[in-house]
Amino acid sequence: MKRFLTRLFSALLAVAALSSAAFAQVGYVVPMGGSVRPDNAEIWQRLVDLAGGKGAKYVVFATASENPQSSGSRAVETLNRYGADAELIPVSPRWPGRDVKADVRDATLIAKVKAARGVFFTGGAQERIVDAFLLAEGKKTPMLEAIWAVLESGGVVAGSSAGAAIMSTTMFRDPPSVLSTLQAGANGLKFGRDIDRGLGFVGEGVFIDQHFVARGRIGRLLPVMMQTNFKLGVAVEEDSGAIFHQGKVEVLGGAAPRTGAVVVDLTDAKADTKLPAFNLRDARVHFLTRGDRFDVKARAVSPKPNTTSERIDPRSPDFKPYHRSLPFYSDVLADGAFVTAIATLIDSKADEARGLAFAPRGERAGLGFEFRFFKTKESIAYLHRRSAGDETSVFHIGVDVIPVRLATPLYQPLLPSAEPTAAR
Repeated sequence: MKRFLTRLFSALLAVAALSSAAFAQVGYVVPMGGSVRPDNAEIWQRLVDLAGGKGAKYVVFATASENPQSSGSRAVETLNRYGADAELIPVSPRWPGRDVKADVRDATLIAKVKAARGVFFTGGAQERIVDAFLLAEGKKTPMLEAIWAVLESGGVVAGSSAGAAIMSTTMFRDPPSVLSTLQAGANGLKFGRDIDRGLGFVGEGVFIDQHFVARGRIGRLLPVMMQTNFKLGVAVEEDSGAIFHQGKVEVLGGAAPRTGAVVVDLTDAKADTKLPAFNLRDARVHFLTRGDRFDVKARAVSPKPNTTSERIDPRSPDFKPYHRSLPFYSDVLADGAFVTAIATLIDSKADEARGLAFAPRGERAGLGFEFRFFKTKESIAYLHRRSAGDETSVFHIGVDVIPVRLATPLYQPLLPSAEPTAAR
């Protein structure tokens, strides 16, 4: 037991060292939400420009990928298309004929990383990255030391999907489904299996998630933040990115609507410990689209500078709401439902919008959750008219999550039971 506690304490010290170093870094950390299109010039060109512009040296790690040569080559090709001088570094447990434990100590490969101004991690399984670059006791491998040196000298560390998940000090490793995570509650995730150490590039106190809006992952982010005592989460949507630089965040979007990032703030959130299921009151969320900013320390959100977008202020005497009524969201964790709910709410006379997260059948079918989104005194939005479709940035929306009991079965046919109709 004493040996276990000593190892755990050493691991926590190592993570704390990573975190404090990241918060003081002068470089740029860019988590991307996955499914980033090769023609998304706003993101790819920015990655190259942050690393020094045309000819910027990048190293690509496809460590997370099932087929690292293929996915890594695609990332190299895309970066080079936008002016970089990128090279794939063969560090992966899935790379035929190579030993990942030897490669993270290989002097030649490490020298290539040290000479770079940008580092890029592709998607896949994030546990492969952590297992390759962190030793069992949480210490950095020589290769990870070299990556940190790039960041601390003003360079860029970026990653998409799994490559974004590793950016915080704690990450999802291999969690159950979103609803199962919500049903398991604020103490239901096991360290080393469902959650694990990340590499900590974004600094202490910020949890990173990805594929967020499309996969309804607000249902898993809230419980894990409560369990791990994170007060701030930055969750990046698909085909989007977020630039972290010295405590400030800038959001990069894509061509499709709903690209951007969600900031979840649990500073004032509280839970009723007497309830036997996960619950939460007074969380705050912001949905940021391209160009919007967030100050991590001040918890301040601001729209894109010099924007000509339409301001939507529910408290203004000139407020003319677009929506007359609000739907009830029967699956609030569905693709886009969460952002649609808050964007519709802010441009209506209603004070709140509600929806359910539940499963109609299964072991925990009787346990569901009502999500209540409500306006606060600071709630405001900005409508951006864009050729690919309108986008709405929504700031300062409150969120309550209330456990509810559902009937099982949830529904039954009106007609009497009968034998199935024979195939014709």
